Amino acid sequence: MNDPRTPLRQALQLNPGDAMAWVSLADYELDAGDARSGEAAARRALSLRPGHPEALARLGRAQWMLGQREQAVTSLRAAARSAPQHPGIAVWLAHALEDIGDGEGALAAYAHAHALAPRHAQFAAYLLAWRRRLCDWSDLDALARQVRDAVAHSEASVEPFAFLSEDTSAAEQRRCAGLRAAQIAGVVRPLPPAPAKDPAAPIRAGFLSNGFGAHPTGLLTVALFEALRKRGGLEVQLFALNGDDDSPIRRRLHEAVAVMHDVSRQPHDQVAATIRRAGIDVLFDLRGWGGGGAPEVLAMRPAPVQVNWLAYPGTSGAPWIDYVLADRYVLPEALAADFSETVAWLPRCFQPSDTRRELPLPPPRGDCGLPENAVVFCCFNNSYKLNPHSMARALAVLRGVPGSVLWLMSGPGRADQRLREFAAQQGLAPERLVFMRKQPHADYLARLRHADLFLDTNPYNAHTTASDALWAGCPVLTCPGATFAARVAGSLNHHLGMDSMNMADDAAFIARAIALGNDREALAELRNQLAARRRDSGLFDMDGFAVDFAAMTIAMARRQRKGEAPSVLQGPSR
Repeated sequence: MNDPRTPLRQALQLNPGDAMAWVSLADYELDAGDARSGEAAARRALSLRPGHPEALARLGRAQWMLGQREQAVTSLRAAARSAPQHPGIAVWLAHALEDIGDGEGALAAYAHAHALAPRHAQFAAYLLAWRRRLCDWSDLDALARQVRDAVAHSEASVEPFAFLSEDTSAAEQRRCAGLRAAQIAGVVRPLPPAPAKDPAAPIRAGFLSNGFGAHPTGLLTVALFEALRKRGGLEVQLFALNGDDDSPIRRRLHEAVAVMHDVSRQPHDQVAATIRRAGIDVLFDLRGWGGGGAPEVLAMRPAPVQVNWLAYPGTSGAPWIDYVLADRYVLPEALAADFSETVAWLPRCFQPSDTRRELPLPPPRGDCGLPENAVVFCCFNNSYKLNPHSMARALAVLRGVPGSVLWLMSGPGRADQRLREFAAQQGLAPERLVFMRKQPHADYLARLRHADLFLDTNPYNAHTTASDALWAGCPVLTCPGATFAARVAGSLNHHLGMDSMNMADDAAFIARAIALGNDREALAELRNQLAARRRDSGLFDMDGFAVDFAAMTIAMARRQRKGEAPSVLQGPSR
């Protein structure tokens, strides 16, 4: 597949005064992940056509990719003023407004784009996802139906990560991911096959993510990388799509691995070339379809074996991903048919965690806005998981436990106010919802010690937040569903030896939460059980995890070196 930028560059050498050709080149550069070249092309276009909205929009998009958030908003606002009927510019402006914390402004921009092109499923999906994040549940069913129908009829490539929040089947999720993967495959040129290696050569594992720092991915993996370094036998290299945030986690990651490559803001082909030069045997994609990832890099096939693991809780739907690393609870055999990857089953929970997390003493309850003697239910999941169904279920629990409160993470824009209005509509005093502003991780864990019981959400479970709650001594009540994203909290409970916290349905969930909320002795006993299981179950045994993880990685690499196709892998039962 030829690089579409080449003929454009050649044409611009002959006719450098063609402003719209510079705009087209900017588009191609940005799609290739080359923000600096895209910015340069957009500025050339603007020098020829000052104030042109298409050129301003590409400049804003480049600034957004370069982390120049305020400048991006300025450029995109100017573009939107010049072209108020352009839905694509409205969407790019909405993305930028999200990132500067203007949640309501972003909502208005997404709504404007959808109003301009109401039949465009991708715009509907953006609006739907952002309404979920702001807990604005107006027209939710109609938008969700439009997006699901578009996926079912292959009419649009909507973002697979946002699609996980919809009440869909694993088969629908695979279809959604496959449509997005096909779109990328149509424009990305793979590298030549990696050269063969000596079967006895050391095995190198690479990890690609934008979360190597104070981010859920860094928090979950750092202790595993430390354990892998201690045991030896596997060389670990990280490829960081995010710059150094100077966090303690980033420093620990640097110390734990053989090499950390800072590939932030580099074009996709440069990132892929760096991975190829490093001689990586097995490359783990720790972002997948989540925001800030680089599926285009994976599509170039920089490593001979590529694995979907940890950050994206579903199938990639991508032909360039060979394996998905999971466990038999979160991805039972019945789900395997809805995954494009070959399954590699770990004998323990697929999700590692930081077993060096400190648990400081919490501040007084009053400082957290909590009543002194009330039962505190909590749900610190992201606001987009707090759908009407999950919130109604949690409020039913509050109704059954007099004086109790529900502690939530504060959301963007007017999300908190909307949740309080929803509580009032359900006949509950709005002040029974308490909100925590985002805290440094240690402070957040300390506050978690005030929580009595974590009430999970569906169809998208607590993941890192469930691990944090269990580590802090707060039991997690969940209702496992039929997709990977709906079974993560259940997997944690299962491997903790606390299957009794995995409920069969909403009625059982509500009844169990109410029973515990009205029985302080039972709650105390449950917390004691959790403390014992946390110590003895193996869920938080990162040395053991490292042994299983290394064995699985080595098995993948050895099959490939022998010329064997990916095959179902499973570690020894534990």
